[in-house]
Amino acid sequence: MADDWFEKYDGLAFERRDNGVLWITIDRPDAFNATDADLHLGLSRIWLDIDDDDATRVVVITGKGKAFSAGGDMNWINSFVGDGDQLQRVMREAGDVVYNMLKCSKVIISAINGVAVGAGLAIALMADVSLMAEEARITDGHVRMGVAAGDHAVILWPLLCGMAKAKYYLLTADFIDGVEADRIGLVSRAVPGDELLAEAQKVADKLATGSQGAIRLTKRALNLWATQAAPAFDASLAFEMLGFLSADAREGVDALLEKRNPDFA
Repeated sequence: MADDWFEKYDGLAFERRDNGVLWITIDRPDAFNATDADLHLGLSRIWLDIDDDDATRVVVITGKGKAFSAGGDMNWINSFVGDGDQLQRVMREAGDVVYNMLKCSKVIISAINGVAVGAGLAIALMADVSLMAEEARITDGHVRMGVAAGDHAVILWPLLCGMAKAKYYLLTADFIDGVEADRIGLVSRAVPGDELLAEAQKVADKLATGSQGAIRLTKRALNLWATQAAPAFDASLAFEMLGFLSADAREGVDALLEKRNPDFA
């Protein structure tokens, strides 16, 4: 499979390294790597091409600059609040991010170098191995915008950190740093920020030089735990999109654009 498939993905940069390791960098640093329409679509489909790419054994994904990905681009989100037709497309893509990452046979490693929110956090935590800078900060953030937690949270957080912690952090939308995320089991490991990328490469090389059949089938079996939660996840996506038709979402998005606290009725 030639590398011309890289060109399909706006907002992503690619680098092939030894041992079949493919580095992907979310490359919108001026927007803190927030996902716009093109990037959201790309992040929902790229895992299909990776699965078909014989040259790739392991993927590492990180963000350029100070952020991993600061969620959805607010101008893009603003464009679909109250628009049922656009929301159907967004819901389908959000589901494909999760399901295509689960189905991808190649191991995916995230190197969470900075803030990760919303859609960006879905990529960070749906990775098979999540490595996080100790000083980085994450939040699901949906309730701040006046919509239910969707994307990846319902299918994953209760498995990773337990229902009590999942409810607390998803309902409050409090930020969590790498140390706390590691402590509660939300990420695989937290390391000092200046060691993060080297550690990601070390783990990627270890996995890429291991038995690919054994590693991939282990991933497939472990992911059955997540797929059992598919009905709850599909409901959460629908609830999220329903929220985007509400007055709370209009207020939440306006407040974020205007950099003020929302006034939910």
